[in-house]
Amino acid sequence: MVAPADEHDYRVLVSCPLILDAIDDYADVLAAHGVAYDVADVDQQLDEPELLDLLPGYDGILAGDDELTARVIEACPSLSVVAKWGIGTDGIDFDAAEEHDVRVFNTPGAFADEVADTVVGYAIMLARELHHVDREVREGNWYCPRGVSLAGRTFGVVGVGSIGSAVARRADALGMDVLGHDIRPISEELREATGIEPVGREELFERSDVVSLNCTLNEATARMVDADALDRLGPEGYLINTSRGGLVVEDDLVAALEEGRIAGAALDVFETEPLPSESPLIGMEEAILGSHNAQNTEEAVSRVHDRAVANLIEGLTGKRPEL
Repeated sequence: MVAPADEHDYRVLVSCPLILDAIDDYADVLAAHGVAYDVADVDQQLDEPELLDLLPGYDGILAGDDELTARVIEACPSLSVVAKWGIGTDGIDFDAAEEHDVRVFNTPGAFADEVADTVVGYAIMLARELHHVDREVREGNWYCPRGVSLAGRTFGVVGVGSIGSAVARRADALGMDVLGHDIRPISEELREATGIEPVGREELFERSDVVSLNCTLNEATARMVDADALDRLGPEGYLINTSRGGLVVEDDLVAALEEGRIAGAALDVFETEPLPSESPLIGMEEAILGSHNAQNTEEAVSRVHDRAVANLIEGLTGKRPEL
């Protein structure tokens, strides 16, 4: 902690791993607004039992993908602010937060270009087997696979928010036909700029050569990419997931890859993170595996640090600092 708690008006827990090495850079602005902070010992995220042990007594949390369940929120009567670092809020029980007057902030739109760049990079790697070429040349082999051209093929975007829109623009720039599925209408501006065609989710999987998942994880989207969806994508299709592992039935994906029912997949997120060493995905030539890192650039991380800290201070004090 940067100073004794009784010298400050608020105490907060910092549990997002991505800001731990930078939080001291904000010590002065936090102290100026009466905020003292403790840093959690965390690897990926804090689960419910860990939060039940650590969080009571704090006024706020600068959270990562922590399990802020109803039990946790109910056990923390002084908690008034959850400042989520990043976009995804599927670990937060919003009903409990509202019931207990806990304000929840996140940083929407912060990673659109960075994640979209990664999605397109994955699409090119899959289509041209660049990951295989690199490995084979390093091993002394002159591997020259005949890939597939992306221009003229169809790119399906599931979730056409800020990230999905950025993906659609890049897919259009590659000369691909773009399909989009979202519960909200796709903007006329994006439709004019990219020619994106709004379609239902089943039709999108049936018509697309590449499908990118760029939607939130909720009751409606959880495990939506199952055996049926993968069969619709077909043996020449590629799946890219940079959103949340829970969107995909991982066992169904493993089976589809093993049986050649889809051509390949690029996964930056998984049902369990870090990916367990016993996961069959690790040994699969058809899969590119990431580390939930699609958003991670110097520029994007710096922006989100500022926004998350500002959200935390605003939630506690009602005043938004200049950072």
